[in-house]
Formats: sequence, C-alpha cells, structure tokens
Amino acid sequence: MTQVTVKDLAQTVNTPVELLLQQMKEAGLAHTKASDAVNDAEKQKLLAHLRAAPGDKSGDGKKITLQRKTTTTLRAPGSKTISVEVRKKRTYVKRSAEEIAAEEAVAKPAAAPVAEPVVQESTANIVQEAEQRRIEAVEQARLAKEAEAKAAREKAEEQARQAQEAAPAPVAAPVVEQPAAERTERKKEESRRSTRREDDDRRDRKPAAQRPQGRKISLRDGDEDGGRRGRGGRNRNKRRNEHGFQTPAGPIVREVQIGETITVADLAAQMSVKGGEVVKFMFKLGTPVTINQVLDQDTAMLVAEEMGHKVKLISDDILEEQLAESLKMEGESFQRAPVVTVMGHVDHGKTSLLDYIRRAKVATGEAGGITQHIGAYHVKTEGGMITFLDTPGHAAFTAMRARGAKATDIVILVVAADDGVMPQTIEGIQHAKAAGVPIIVAVNKIDKPEADPDRIKNDLAQHDVIPEEWGGDTQFVHVSAKQGTGIDELLEAVLLQSEVLELTAIPSASGRGVVIESRLDKGRGPVASILVQNGTLHQGDMVLVGVNFGRVRAMLDENGKPIQEAGPSIPVEILGLDGTPEAGDEMTVVADERKAREIALFRQGKFREVKLARASAGKLENIFESMGQEEKKVLNVVIKADVRGTLEALQSSLTELGNDEVEVRVVAGGVGGITESDANLALASNAVIFGFNVRADAGARKIVETESLEMRYYNIIYDIIEDVKKALTGMLGSDLREQIIGVAEVRDVFRSPKIGAIAGCMVIEGTVLRSRPIRVLRDDVVIFEGELESLRRYKDDVSEVRHGMECGIGVKSYNDVKVGDKIEVFEKIEVARTL
Repeated sequence: MTQVTVKDLAQTVNTPVELLLQQMKEAGLAHTKASDAVNDAEKQKLLAHLRAAPGDKSGDGKKITLQRKTTTTLRAPGSKTISVEVRKKRTYVKRSAEEIAAEEAVAKPAAAPVAEPVVQESTANIVQEAEQRRIEAVEQARLAKEAEAKAAREKAEEQARQAQEAAPAPVAAPVVEQPAAERTERKKEESRRSTRREDDDRRDRKPAAQRPQGRKISLRDGDEDGGRRGRGGRNRNKRRNEHGFQTPAGPIVREVQIGETITVADLAAQMSVKGGEVVKFMFKLGTPVTINQVLDQDTAMLVAEEMGHKVKLISDDILEEQLAESLKMEGESFQRAPVVTVMGHVDHGKTSLLDYIRRAKVATGEAGGITQHIGAYHVKTEGGMITFLDTPGHAAFTAMRARGAKATDIVILVVAADDGVMPQTIEGIQHAKAAGVPIIVAVNKIDKPEADPDRIKNDLAQHDVIPEEWGGDTQFVHVSAKQGTGIDELLEAVLLQSEVLELTAIPSASGRGVVIESRLDKGRGPVASILVQNGTLHQGDMVLVGVNFGRVRAMLDENGKPIQEAGPSIPVEILGLDGTPEAGDEMTVVADERKAREIALFRQGKFREVKLARASAGKLENIFESMGQEEKKVLNVVIKADVRGTLEALQSSLTELGNDEVEVRVVAGGVGGITESDANLALASNAVIFGFNVRADAGARKIVETESLEMRYYNIIYDIIEDVKKALTGMLGSDLREQIIGVAEVRDVFRSPKIGAIAGCMVIEGTVLRSRPIRVLRDDVVIFEGELESLRRYKDDVSEVRHGMECGIGVKSYNDVKVGDKIEVFEKIEVARTL
C-alpha cells in the first residue's frame, strides 16, 4: 500500500496544505500536520467526502474564489514576438440549505447517465471533476431560482393589471402612472435576461462528461479549458476575438520564383522569412553562406523546397521578355540627327577628314598617326546636327568596324584617289551592306597630281558600289581633307540621305543606346562611351548595360564637359557602372536597382554557362584532334589595354596567329593598368605581359623584376603583332634539309689487298667532298649509305674533286661497288621555319 504525506498530496492536487487539512478534518480524518502519512484508503474517504459535499467549507463557508493566469508566446510573421497573458477570476457564493436541495434535485438527472469509473483515478483528476460538478450544480440552481422569481413577478403583474381594470377611472390615473413605467423597464430587463439564458442553454446542452477536457490556450477561445468556461468568460472572449488577430491554422506555403541565380536575401523575401533563417538553414546543410551571396538555381530550389514552399523556375527568356515589355517607347516622335560612321583603309584620310570638319587636331594625338579607338563626335552644321563615328582602319579592328556599322545610319567610305581600293575598303563595304546602311563615297586626296577618281569608280563598281551618274544609288563626293575641298558638298550629301531615311526618335521616352567603347580610369573607375539612340538619358538614371549595371553618377560630352542629359544621337561618357561593358552592348534605362541587378546576374549566369560549355567542347575537340600528334608549342600572353575595343582587337588578332605546331593563348585580358595580380598570373602560367597604352604599378614591377618576367609596352598595334610573329617563328625552330653537293659515276673498279675495292669515278655533278656523307645508287635506287674512306686523285689524297675530273673513291665498310653505280655526296643544313 503506497503512502504519501499531506504535503505531497497537496502539491499533487495543486491545493494549499491548510485547505487540504481542513477538508481532511471535515471528512473525519485525523491528519493535523503536513508530514502526516496518507494511504490509499484515506484518499478514497477524502474523495467520497468531496463528491458528497460540493462547494468549499473553508474560510467563512460562504464563498470560494478561483484565479487563473496563463501566459503564452506568439510569433507573428515579419514582426517581434508577442507575449499574451490571460487572467481570470471567479467568485462563487454558497447557497442556503433549501437552494442546495433544489440544486441537487436538478443535478441528479444530468449526472445519472454518468457511471462511476471502475478504475482508480488519480487524486488530481478527482478534485477537478468534483469542482466541475459543483460549478454545474450552482449554475443550474441559479437558473431554477430565476425561473421561480420570473413566475412570481408575472403573477404580481397580472394581479396589478386586474386591479387597474376594476378601479374607477379618475382615481386609477395617478395610481397607475408610476407602476406602468416600472413595468416597462422590468420587461426590457427581462427580455435581455431571457436572451442570455437561451444562449447559455444552447451552449450547455451537452452533458459535462462529454465536454472536452484540458484544452490548450488559443486566441480563438481565449480560455485555458474549453470545457470549464463560465458564461461571462465565453461572452467576453467572443466579443474580444471579433476584432483580434488569429493564429494561422497551418504553415503558409508560398510560390517562390527562381531564375538562373538568386541572392539569399531575395530568396528569403519571397518566402516571407528573415534572411538569417535561410543562412541558418544552409549552415545546417553544410553550406556556409552570407545574406548577399548568390545561389545557383539548383541550390535555391533545394532550400525553398526543404523549407516547405513551392518552386517556380523562371525560363531563360522570361526576364528579358519582362524587360522588353517595360521598355516600350511611347511618346511623340521627332526628327533626330543622323549617325555617320567613317570607314576606309589605313592612311586614306578618315581622321583627317573628321579633323577638318571638327576644326580640331585629332590625328596628331593618335599614336602612329592612326586611330586606335572608335571616336564619337557630334558637330553642328548649317543644315543641322550630325554625329560622326570614326573607326580604325587596321585589319585587327574588324570587329570594331562591324559594331560601328550596326550603330550607324550612314557610312562614309573614304578612298584615297592616289591609292585605290584596298582590303579594308572592301571590308567596310561588306560591313555596310551586311548592316543595310547606305554608303556615301568620299574620294579623298583629290588634290594630289597622281589622283585618278575614275579608277576609283571602276574599282568600286566591281564591288557593287555604283555611282549615281552611272545609274546607281551611291553618291560620290571628291574631297581634300588637307585643303577642305568638297567638305560642304559631303555634309549636304549626308543631310540629304538622312532626309530620305526619315530618321525619328522619341525624346520623352527612357534612354536607350549602344556602347561605343569602355575603359577603366584609375581615378573615376569604369567609364563607358554611350551613343544614345532613342529617348533621353539623364544623370541619376539606373542603367543596364549588357552584364553590367549601375547608376549614372556623371555624364560627360566628347570634350570632357559635364552635362545633365543626352538626347537621341548624342554620344556621352557615363560613370557609375560596376564594370567595363563590352563594346556593342545595349544600354537601357530600368526602373529600379533591384530589377537591374536581377537581369545583370541572370545574364552573367548565362554568359558563364556558355563560356564553360564552349571551353568543355573545345577541350574535347582538342583531345580528339591531338590524338596521335605531337603537343603544340604555346605562347601564353597576358594583355592589358586602355579600352575594351582595343583589347578585343588584340585578342582576336593574336589568337589567329600560329599554325598546327605553335599557337598564342591569351591567358587573361583586361582594361586598365598592369596590376600585381596580373604579374602573379603571368608568373604562374609562364606568360608574357603586353601593355597597350597602359603601364604597370609598383607591385607589378617588383614581381616582374624579381622573377625576371617578360613585359613589354606598346602603343601601335602593328608592333605587337610583329613581335608575336617573331616569337612564334623562334618557337618553330628549324628544319634539317638535305642538299646534294656532287655526284660521281663509277667507270671501273680496282681491287687493293690493303684497302679493298676502289672505284674509279668521274665527277659528273657538283663537287665530291671527302668529309661529307655519301650514298651509293644503283639504277637510281639507294643501296648503301655511309661515308668515304679515301679520296685520291692519282696517288695523292685530296679533300675534294670538282666537276669533270677523275678520282678514286674508297667506300668505307662497303666493297660491292660495280661499274655504272653512282656515288652521291650530300650534306644536311638547317633552314629556319616561318609562319
């Protein structure tokens, strides 16, 4: 038989020790101290007493007060934690003996169906059940008393009404006035009470034994035990929750859109969670990340699904389509200035022509007297404004000329009247025709005595450039860039052609354009030359340029003066991008930085995938091609240039050099000065460093000097290409070639006991030298290869025998020489190889 102390039992039933001792005394138990032992039989006796006498006998015996306080913590999405504390206090008054008898009579039918539990219950559950039954009995007794009072009031009202009807009219008037008002007020109060009772009856129809026990706190209920709420508590909670927030019934599943890449912060925002939760989750997966780190599509999809959300993968083109839809050009159209590109062969006078038009010395500032970059200028003429693009004429700048043709409206093809049509002239024609741009031919150097304009027309007609006087559609203008002859006629031809094209733009729209050139300035960072093609570009606009983006911090015109905006056909330099874009990239103004970053990262991911795919394919192709072949000799180079266009031209030209045995591999290329990292990369890859119009910093120079690296500076593209050619030629080495020096024919054979067979010969070709190797030919077939043992003329040993002279030849280690054989004397020489 298990025994516990009174103190332990009080803690178990959550009752004060003094109250429990009082209840045990009333039950007839002899316990007086907290340390007294209580056995199972005494527990059952105490339980029977509590069941038989509901209510509390402690204190004054008239009332009992119950207090409850429950605290819970809620976490609302996107906000701080909220602590909710529910406090309830109820006081029950003890009724008289008659009321208790009536309560028991009412409670018996309700409690009859409830059978006594067969199994032994714990003391805590028994006390709780007794308390519940007591509360129900008190409530039912109260309802019965209110019913009796109601009946009594109705009976009294009926008697008063009958008395009023029987009384005389004059006397009854002052007597009935006051009871009528009181009766009206009583009827209103009774109606309110009746409504409350009906609501309580509907809620309390279930027997107590069928009500749920031990429910947890909920904001929806506002009580800690749904089966033991009082009428007042229910009504108060109901009214309170009409305007309160509700806890979600389950986790909210959101649709997360994931593109090629996404940052941790953006992923968390789409899932409506804090970024720190995503970081913590990825730490658990074994992948430490930061909140600004970019995740690939597979990783982001795994994280979102593991955190209980749906994933929607964005296709490769959906972002570009959304960008195109948001960049619709709307507004009134106006005529814009034409964009003219000047093309032609090297030293045919392109830059000199622009120099005369702009009244500035541009050609004198170019290294070597040639244009290394695409230059953009806009000039105002009497007929209107014209924007000029000057492209280099060297063969290495084919890509730059192609971009110039795509960004232009009209092409001026400059041809020197004394030189004629050259390779770059033909190339310019091809680019203009591929872009569908009209051509105006400027026949330059017309002032020279050896100029022949008619020959120029004949040569260009062979390439489908037909003059207007010959029935074609191409205007030919004779000009002299030095003397200014024909310049006005050339500008009139450009303006006439632009009128025919009907060039228009929408200045009120957002700016759109193309990158002409880009470079990395040491003090200002990335600088991009932009030709605005439509709309207006303002300082402060957020722009997307290829895989780069940024806010326009400053804008400069071609003279370096700051401007606030640039309209259609205006070339400007912008500062504020996060990198140097590729020449030819499209520039667009976007609404916000987040959209620009998203599309830029998306494009970078696609570019990286394409680059890796090409690299993998190239490796596989190289593996298959190199099977059974000797390994190629490779010249590794690191190129740094001043602008992006020159860098591309150099990379393209150098990689085209080489053959099946040697090649040039551009390990790295970039815009800006030569840095310490460039020098370390050249050291690791055993590469040569080329700087084009840039210089190395102190850290790079120190590494170059310490490690004896090869570093060269250039400012003319011809020089760097020629030096690389020489280096590749040296890597080829030389070939060993055989050269026949002389041939002797055997006329007779003599036998010597000491030497053996001696061939009597006549030199029929060249000179026979004793120190050279020989071959013995019989019927023009080589039968022996070796060297001479002796060469005599008569009895003297000689070193050589010339053509037409006789001699005796002894062949070393060979005695089967016969009449008619030929002895061929040859030597091996090294011949340098070239590309």
